[in-house]
Parts: sequence; C-alpha cells; structure tokens
Amino acid sequence: MPSTFSYQWDTPKYKGKTSFNTGLFIGGKFVDGSNGTTIDVINPATGKLITKISEAVEKDVDIAVEAAQKAFETSWGLNVGGLERSNLLWKLAQRMEEHKDELAAIEALDNGKTFDWAFGTDVTFSIEVMKYFAGWADKITGQTIETDERKFTYTRHEPIGVVGQIIPWNFPRNIDRLGILVLMFTWKIAPALATGNTIVIKPSEFTPLTAIRMCEIIKEAGIPDGVVNVVTGYGNTAGSAISSHMKIEKVAFTGSTLVGRKVMEAAAKSNLKNVTLELGGKSPNIIFNDADLEQAVNWAAHGIFWNHGQACCAGSRIFVQSGIYDKFLDAFTKKAQSIKLGDPFGEGTQQGPQVSQIQYDRIMGYINSGKADGATVHLGGDRFGDEGYYIKPTIFTDTKPDMKIVQEEIFGPVGVVIKFEDEADVIRQANDTTYGLAAALFTQDLTRAIETGHKLQAGTVWINCINQLDTQVPFGGYKQSGIGRELGEYALSKYVIPAFCIRGKNADRNNSYTNVKAVHVNLRHRK
Repeated sequence: MPSTFSYQWDTPKYKGKTSFNTGLFIGGKFVDGSNGTTIDVINPATGKLITKISEAVEKDVDIAVEAAQKAFETSWGLNVGGLERSNLLWKLAQRMEEHKDELAAIEALDNGKTFDWAFGTDVTFSIEVMKYFAGWADKITGQTIETDERKFTYTRHEPIGVVGQIIPWNFPRNIDRLGILVLMFTWKIAPALATGNTIVIKPSEFTPLTAIRMCEIIKEAGIPDGVVNVVTGYGNTAGSAISSHMKIEKVAFTGSTLVGRKVMEAAAKSNLKNVTLELGGKSPNIIFNDADLEQAVNWAAHGIFWNHGQACCAGSRIFVQSGIYDKFLDAFTKKAQSIKLGDPFGEGTQQGPQVSQIQYDRIMGYINSGKADGATVHLGGDRFGDEGYYIKPTIFTDTKPDMKIVQEEIFGPVGVVIKFEDEADVIRQANDTTYGLAAALFTQDLTRAIETGHKLQAGTVWINCINQLDTQVPFGGYKQSGIGRELGEYALSKYVIPAFCIRGKNADRNNSYTNVKAVHVNLRHRK
C-alpha cells in the first residue's frame, strides 16, 4: 500500500498538521504504481527529502484512462446534469476553503513560495476559479438553427470524454513552470468538470503534493470515483503516455514551448486529439517617461520577482524610456535590495527558493551567459544563503537584443533593464521575440496606453499594473506562447463538441482564426 505523509507547520498566524496518502489516485482509491517505484520530493528551502511518492508509468495511465472512461459512461458525462455538476463543484470550492491554510502550507513546503502568498493569493484564487466554473456548469447551451419548415434543427455542446492534463511535463535539463501548482490544478480541472468531462492529470514530479492532497478533498466533495484521476510520474513516461493515448480525446499542457511541440506531435500521431497549450513567455514591461515612477517601480518588482520569477508571464524585459531611465534604475535597484529572502514560513519573507536544484542551475547558467556576453550585472547574480536553492534578485543592464538573457525564458528572479527612445522603437523591441504571452506598460496618457497595447503582440496586456489575473478574463498566448485560453468563458471552448459560438454570432471561440487579447487597465495605478 502507498505510504502516508505527515507534516506540521507553524507560522505567526497559522499552525496545524496534515497527513495524507502519497500514492496514485485512480478510480477513487490510492494505489501504488505498477512498477512499485517512487519519486523523491525535495524541500527547495533546504535541499533535503520531504517524502517519496508513487511513480506512474504507462500501464498506470492505461488503468487511469479505463477508470475515467467508466466514470464518464456511468456516473458523469451525459449522466449528470449541469445543475448537479454545478453543486458538486461548489461543494469542492467549500471544501478547499475549509482546508485553505493546509493547502497553503503544502504549497509553501513543496514549492518554496511564501506561505502568506500561497494562502492569500494562490489558494484564494484557486477557490474563486472553482466557484466561477461551478457557475458555468448549468449554462452550456447550444442553438436552434432555422433551415426550413419541415425540420427542427439544433446543436448540442457535449463533453469530449476522457481528457488528459499535464502540469507540467518535465524532461532532464528542461524544467518548465512549476510555481503555482494549486492554481494550475484548478485551472485545468474546473472547466473540464464543469462541461462534463473526466480527467487523467499528471502534476509535476517536483511539486506534486498539493495535487495529491486535493484528491481526498475532491472525494469529500462528493465527486464520483474515477472522474478525477491523478498520476504522479515523469514526463517521458506518464506525460508521454497521456499525450499519445488513443482513448484520451483532448490534452491540455502547461510548460515550455519545446515540450509543447512534443505534446502536439504526439497528439497528432496518435488520434488527432484536441490540444491546448499554455507555454513560455518573455514578457515586455514598458515604462514611459510620464509614468508614475514610484508605482512603476513597485509594479515592475512585482512583475519579475513575484513567485521568485517562476511565472510564465513574468515581466522579464523592462524597457524604460530615456527621460527617466536613470531615476527608474536607481529606485528599482533599491526596491530589489529591500526584498526579504528566507524561510517560506518565516514572518515577512517575500522571496523563497527556486523549486529545484536543476532549476537553480539553469537560472545560474543564464546569469553566467549574460556575464559572458558582456552584459552588466547591476545587482545580484549569485546565490543567497548556505543551503537551499535561493538566488538573489538580479538585474542586468547594458544588454544587446540577441543575448540569451534577452531572448530566452529564464524562469527565475532575473530581469534586464533596457533603455528606449520612442514608441515605435519600444514596440519593435517588445515584439522582437518568438513569444507572445503577456505585456505591460506604464503611462498616464490613456490614449498612448490603448494604442500601444493594441500594437503589442501578446495575449494579455496590463496597463499600469502587471501579473494581475481574474477568473473571468481569458489568459493565453500569441505566437509560440500557446494555443487556446485558460480562465473565463473562453476556457470552456476546448472541452465541448462543437466549439462555442459567441452569443449566437457564429464566431469561433477556439482561437483557430483569431488571436484573443485581454487588456487590463488599472485605473488606480497603485501597488
């Protein structure tokens, strides 16, 4: 039988203990993997072993798919009405609320993010996401279509069936976004469940504990056995099996662009399964001369150092207009220097460790690359402390457009500050990337803000704010940052057949023909 993990936490505001099974969750039960092998889970703050979890292999994915298919045919899918699905998702949100501090503690332990941030933002937002999609479950409607008087013609939006979800798929030397496990988990399962699908989901082997703990909470909420199955394994085994499985009709992946291509290739070579991809980013953050300098600095620090830089939408390329460049750099440097690194459970900690030794080494490799290419390490550039995977907030200046630190996603607390002269100049530089996930800009000229935002090639544009997400607003990328959208009504489109139509206007919501851009305008500006 799978082992049990126990843990106690103690913060200035919350203390408690948790105990849960660490096996695979298939058909409503915890089981060992077919091979009987395990995966070590490491505490990124200390580099020491937290626990061991069961490893899923291809055979386990097959078993999980069978369980999901049985549940779809007997206790979910078309057998459960939208109102009942809505009530069950709402109960799940309530159970998550009851376990809020526990989920935050597991997230902080497993991921290295601060407990306060996990509690106040990640788990809170995850609960909001679940409630939002609970509201959609009984509103999945089709159309009546007039043809002639002899026929009654209508459309139904039916669930796909068994869907596979990967958050994320990791390969050696290619660590993907691992930073917001409980958020990624709910982003994936909520729209799938709301539309009547059953799920086989693989969390990251580096940060699996929140997903494993969620299994019992899902069961407590009354969601039938087999509707959600969690297989903890490696990308090149369990992840590959999900992507290529002939009985999985749709796969959703969050991770790197490189691995996203492999997922899409496997989907095409197997059964042409539907694919949504939320991939990498190298987001520009543009500071104009007329920006509120103090707030631009505060938001810029949040944009790159939030979640220790492990965010796909991190504002890692900071473009500052020449008129305020020196003042901004001075204030931004002081802000970065004030960030408190340390124990994720410690009082006042603002930045924890990177998620793993591999990710730490990867980030340091980029920092060394920047130095070798001739960029200036204006701040940071080395480790913090004697144990764990901590990296100091790092600022590069004097960069060139073709440097790796300017072009490639680092996924760590490393930003480059680049001087620009005018709007045409910065728009050209901002769009000079293979990515198009997000962008931000700061100005008090609303006309400039809107016009510039419309010219930026990104799925999300923030005006006078950055890294602000809402359950109702779609999130996803242009170019090589992905296919499809998470969150909002748009997230439902790839979980039903046929795709949604916009209020009966026959506009395709699956983003096959148009890019969907979300624009957030912060009217109060403050951070």
